Amino acid sequence: MALWLAPQPLVLASRSEVRGKILAAAGLRFEIRPSQIDERAVEAKSGELDAAGVARHLARTKAAAVAAVLPGHLVLGADQTLASGAKRLNKPASRAEAADQLRTLRGRTHELHSALALVRGDQSIFSCLDTAKLIMRDFSDRFLNEYLDLAGDTAMTSVGGYQLEGIGIHLFERIEGDYFTILGLPLLPLLTFLRQNKLVDG
Repeated sequence: MALWLAPQPLVLASRSEVRGKILAAAGLRFEIRPSQIDERAVEAKSGELDAAGVARHLARTKAAAVAAVLPGHLVLGADQTLASGAKRLNKPASRAEAADQLRTLRGRTHELHSALALVRGDQSIFSCLDTAKLIMRDFSDRFLNEYLDLAGDTAMTSVGGYQLEGIGIHLFERIEGDYFTILGLPLLPLLTFLRQNKLVDG
């Protein structure tokens, strides 16, 4: 039985390997067309938006950019921001920057805001945002260096310097929120919308 009912595949406007794996595991038919927008430039122009608002804005902007060149296709954009109090973090560019981010987060609670947007043509047809709270252990500098040795380059692929689905789980004391939201794609609201609109079987 094919779950995906639409004649054309969903288009994922992201190069995120994790998001692609989530959609594939859910049995959705999709293709990947990464958005070419400069995320940091878009974020810089987002004005007074908070971290959640930035995630929403970037998700919509990514989807709209790809939808503009693929008329008629349903395009999914997604973004995630990390906020620790008033401070917002982006993906670390180096091991040293990852270490700095982890020192900032250890022993504290931070929030991951994950947003998605579905766009067809110039119309935004669905969006949602979900937030998870993560409490990081107050680990030692020795453990931090050991973790970075084990994580290798993957520490630079996610904001905060960790991937919860991998060795990064050892950094945490407690987690409050949806697993898929933490991975960067609020999957359950997406599937609900797709079922309601007869795009997936259900």
